[in-house]
Amino acid sequence: MSQPVPISAWVAGARVRTLPAALVPVAVGTGVAAAEGHVIWWRAAVAALVALSLQVGTNYANDHSDGVRGTDEARVGPLRLVGSGVATARQVRDAALAAFGVAAVGGLILAAVTSWWLIPVGAVSIAAGWLYTGGPRPYGYMGLGEVFVFVFFGLVATAGTAYVQLGRVSGLALAASVPVGLAAVALLVTNNLRDIPGDSLSGKRTLAVALGDERTRCLYLVVVVGVFLGGAALAVSRPWAVLCLLGTPLAVPPVRAVLGGAEGDRLIDVLSATGRLQLVFGALLALGLAL
Repeated sequence: MSQPVPISAWVAGARVRTLPAALVPVAVGTGVAAAEGHVIWWRAAVAALVALSLQVGTNYANDHSDGVRGTDEARVGPLRLVGSGVATARQVRDAALAAFGVAAVGGLILAAVTSWWLIPVGAVSIAAGWLYTGGPRPYGYMGLGEVFVFVFFGLVATAGTAYVQLGRVSGLALAASVPVGLAAVALLVTNNLRDIPGDSLSGKRTLAVALGDERTRCLYLVVVVGVFLGGAALAVSRPWAVLCLLGTPLAVPPVRAVLGGAEGDRLIDVLSATGRLQLVFGALLALGLAL
């Protein structure tokens, strides 16, 4: 019989540092709703629940699949539940399915009050979360993780949040999803940069492994710069969007650390700093769009 897993281990396995990737698109999508119509707060709250559940489910699914494949055995960073032996593969799989189930229920509620077309979108989002490192051909092992993160935590989450409140997909929502998606990509680039040594040994060919250490560090800089350029560009239609530039100072320490050659545990601090940058940028952009 499996031993109970401590709550603290489940929290660690949920990878709290990555959760801004779920909240920021909801905040920015709600900012778009305020700019182009009106905010429906309960729908925004359900959208946040869906996004968080998808993120946590994806993290647990990633833990499960990497643990089963043995690619977490030499990894630096947050606790891996299966790889460390703290939880069994079945327990972590069930936790992932439970989180995806919560997301599905929330998505069904939003579909019922807006459009049933949200159901296939939600189904594809859940499948993308599971297949990141799961299934026979995980796309995270083929260097496509950043593409899917941009699409689902940028375009889909931001435009989707605006849609459930406005009833339409607007150009502003799509434009705002670009810097939001890039901010989520910055988190993944940091994570994969840290994991290059272990991923190379285990055969996990992420984009960072394919590019190599030096070019991945340059990619991080390009993505972070793109976040702020994309946010500032929205000022063409929403002048107060320039407020997002107030978050620029927060980008200096992590960029300096990455370009300075930070490795291993130091990149865990960079991941935290990138998460804070993402949260502050998202909050400022959402406010600027709403004003």
